[in-house]
Amino acid sequence: MEISSSNTPTQSSAGVEAIKKATETQERDALKVLESVTEESRKDVAQKTGLGTNLNLAG
Repeated sequence: MEISSSNTPTQSSAGVEAIKKATETQERDALKVLESVTEESRKDVAQKTGLGTNLNLAG
């Protein structure tokens, strides 16, 4: 009985490339979320302290 592998080098490298692209996409999305959270945090601090991009002149 002969067992053939469907995992040829071409299919394997194509799979690796697909995984790399998916990982890069996930990394970019995660960075976007972190940047957004950081910006929101800065805005919250600015509003609470009256310093930063939003000056709280009303007190």
